[in-house]
This record gives sequence, C-alpha cells and structure tokens, in this order.
Amino acid sequence: MTLTQWFIFILIIQVIHGLGTWKLYIKAGRQAWEAFVPVYNGVILMKIINRPWWWIILLFLPIVNLIMLMVVWVETARSFGKNTYLDTFLAIVTLGFYNFYLNYVADVTYIKDRDLQPKSGSGEWTSSILFAIVAATIVHTYFIQPFTIPSSSLEKSLLVGDFLFVSKFHYGARIPMTTVGAPMVHDTIPVLNKKSYLFNDHFEERKTSWINKLQLPYLRLPGFEKIDRNEIVVFNQPADTLRNMDDFTPDRNYYKPIDKKTNLVKRCVAIAGDSLEIRDGYVYINGEKNVLPDRAHLQFSYYVQPKTNQFNAKYLKERYDITDRFGIANQQNTYYFSAISDEALAKFKDHPNVASITPNKQVKGERDSDIFPHDPNYNWNVDFFGPLYIPEEGKTIDINLEVLPLYKRVITEYEGNTLQVKGNQIFINGKVADTYTFKQNYYWMMGDNRHNSIDARRWGFVPFDHVLGKPVFIWMSWDGIKNPRWERFFTTVSGTGKATSYFIPFLIFLFGYIGFNKWRARKKKS
Repeated sequence: MTLTQWFIFILIIQVIHGLGTWKLYIKAGRQAWEAFVPVYNGVILMKIINRPWWWIILLFLPIVNLIMLMVVWVETARSFGKNTYLDTFLAIVTLGFYNFYLNYVADVTYIKDRDLQPKSGSGEWTSSILFAIVAATIVHTYFIQPFTIPSSSLEKSLLVGDFLFVSKFHYGARIPMTTVGAPMVHDTIPVLNKKSYLFNDHFEERKTSWINKLQLPYLRLPGFEKIDRNEIVVFNQPADTLRNMDDFTPDRNYYKPIDKKTNLVKRCVAIAGDSLEIRDGYVYINGEKNVLPDRAHLQFSYYVQPKTNQFNAKYLKERYDITDRFGIANQQNTYYFSAISDEALAKFKDHPNVASITPNKQVKGERDSDIFPHDPNYNWNVDFFGPLYIPEEGKTIDINLEVLPLYKRVITEYEGNTLQVKGNQIFINGKVADTYTFKQNYYWMMGDNRHNSIDARRWGFVPFDHVLGKPVFIWMSWDGIKNPRWERFFTTVSGTGKATSYFIPFLIFLFGYIGFNKWRARKKKS
C-alpha cells in the first residue's frame, strides 16, 4: 500500500477502535469522543490501563506492534475486571474484538487502581518474555543486528565463522516493509522451517494478492554516514528467488519483498556515479586501479601441478594460510585451488612439491552466460568486465537498445516503471523515451575472493533501498565447532593494520564490575 492508503487504513482502524470502546471510556471517567480521535485515543487508553504514554510509539513500529496490540487488548480487558485465562485467550484470538463484547454486552466495572503485577509466576514469566522480545526486536530492527559470515567471499578480511554486529544507524535504519511476520528471524522460522512472514511470493500474483497490500512503502531513517568506496556492506541480494537463504534448490522461483531477500555481505568496490571496469580480475574505477584497504587480500584460483606427493589441507592452512577448497581436477593429478592470496602464492610457489602454478583466468572477449547483463551482445566474464556506469540518483543517461540490457532491471524492478520495446523505440510508462533519470543510488558489491564469490558480476547493481547496514564489530569467531579464534574476539571490522582484540579488556571490566557490585552490596549490609 502507498502512504495515503495506509493513512486511510489507520483511520478505519481508529473508527473500529472507537466503536468497540467508547462505552468503556465513559466507564473509566472519560468522554465518548475521546475514543475516536486518532493517536489521542491511544494516549487516553494508556491512562485508562495505567500504562506509559510511550507505548503508543511501540504500536506504530512494524512487527513490534503485533506484540504490543495483543498486550493492549489483554490489559484493556483486565482494567475492567476480566482477569481469567479465558478472558486473555478471547482478547487475543478475536484480534481485539472481545472489546465489543465488553463494550456492549458484558456488565463490567472499571478498576482504577488495579494491581499491575502479574497474579502468577507464569504471568510474570510471560510478561518478561514479551517485553524482552519487544526490546530485542527494536534493537535488532533499528540499531544493531547480529550476522554470521556463511561463505569465504571476503576471506582474510571476514572469515567463515565470524559473528558480527551490523550497525543499522550508520546508513540509516530501514523501516520494515513487511508488516506481518515473526520477530527477530529473517525469511524462515528455525526448526519449523516455515516462511516467517505474510506475503504471496508467486510472481504472477505479486500485485493482485490482498496480503501483499499490507506491505509498507520503502522508508528509511536519516543516517550519519554515506557508503564509501571499498567499505564492507550488508545488503539484501537483489535477484534473490530462494525460498529461504539456506535452501539453494527451491522447487520454484520465489518473489520476495525487499527486506526478506537473502542477506549478503560484500565489499562495495564502486559507488553511485562511478565507472567500473574489471581487467584481468582487477577492478578499475574511473580508469584507475582500485586500491583496497590493507586488511583486504585479493584471492584468485589456480591450477597447481605437483611433483609427486599429494597436498595436505591442514599443512597448507597452517603454513600458507590457504583455507578454501582444493582438489584434483584431472587425470594428470593437477590440483585446482579455488582461492589463493598473493601473499600465500609468493610462498607456496617455493613448496618442494610444486612443479608449476597456472592462474585460472578467463580470456578477454570470451562471454560467460552467467555474468551480468546476461545478454549475447556483452562478451563479459568474471575477469574482464565493463566498462559500466553505476547509476546515481538524479543523473540522466541516454537510453537505447544497446545499453538497455544494462539498466532494464533498474528501470522496471527497482524503480517500478513499465517498459516496452517496439521496433527500435523504447517506451517507459507508455511514453517514448531516449533518456532515463535514476530515482536512487546504486552500488557494486564484490567479494575479495574473486573466483569463489557470487556477487554483482552475477546479478548486477545493488539499489540503496536494499542496503541493510555496516558491519562494525566481530564479537566472536570460530574455526569449526571446537576451535575458537580468540585473537578475533571483540575486534573491529574496519580500520588499518592488524585488528586488535578487546576481549581481555572486556573480561577485566566485566569481572571488575561484578566484583565492585558484590563489594558494595556487602558494605551496605554491614
């Protein structure tokens, strides 16, 4: 729905609320009209149920409001003496329409100074859990989200098994577009393996299904930082058609809302307005070779011919820091290494068992059909790509049949226009067009692991409305189940030089704080 449609919908809800509670307002010593005034009626209701006014804010936060509405329905019933488990059940299962029964049928009396403490241990636990979920959902949605590195796309900078904190507020927190869903999970409910949100994901029904009308338009809170070139960014994969992020073999393609597309982490090698080209695997921006931060290490794949012996994975990892997969590729006993950094290569070529090392590079002009823009007129591959202009908000480009494959998805899918080609003419929103002005910024996200990363070379631009946040902190890291990487605990993601672990200072502070509190408690007793 558009903002106007949501405004009308909220007004209708206010009328329903007023019709279902105006007599209860009167019994609580208020005026009947106060039940019908938007927002103000909520403030008065909070006074009636003896709850703080700022609960109103929580009622307007997507996902959080699903929990808060149930709490308010139950609290309203209890404020008029309906405290049984049956009353609680009816208040929730009727989606608040139990208030109509209390308002028009039941003989209820307002309890002005009711005890707000739960009457049982189970009630206390329920309240605690509900508000813990509310608090965690707010933090998760608008401030900091935990994230786990699942692949070696950014290996050496971010390792498989790193647990990150991703800041939502650096670039501005995105308001959830999917309004009905389970809190603090992404596209799938763990264990149950069921979709976590309400949305019709059939492509043909995406615009007609009534449940899809519950989607909010894209809104974002102001941020204090723009995406810089070479920053690591977490975003929603624009071309995601997976049922869930852990199932790479779905039974069909799934059309998903933006905020439920698979979360990915890559390096932003080109920002809006840049011209990008890849030459022999290396990125060039505006004609100059891109220089990565010193913590970044490019990796490429190689064919290695051994002299006699097989290679030992544990030894290569410990001696040369070669961590990605490798194996025998042909009958000549040639090994294929999916990723070796330049630093590792310089040492590995002197290994006594290495006869030769050959880079696995594609040839310029040799088309790879899996590479963007997936058009036979563009002979691009992972090592030779572009040049390509990265769209910038407000900038206008000439549009013709030659460049259309590059920007068709931007114009239609990301910016919501209709597009038709009739002969040599391009029609955008029914009008002949030879130029196009972009509505938002776009970015080019790639992995440092250049031959073992599914990134923008496969699916193209990342719109800013797909950007989730900025990784800022590694709070834990494991190399498998039994091997903690202590040196990576409590380290920063960005910065220069070797990352410093703040884990020991944190433990000293934590135990010092606990000890101080115990000392202060004993002192008060004495």
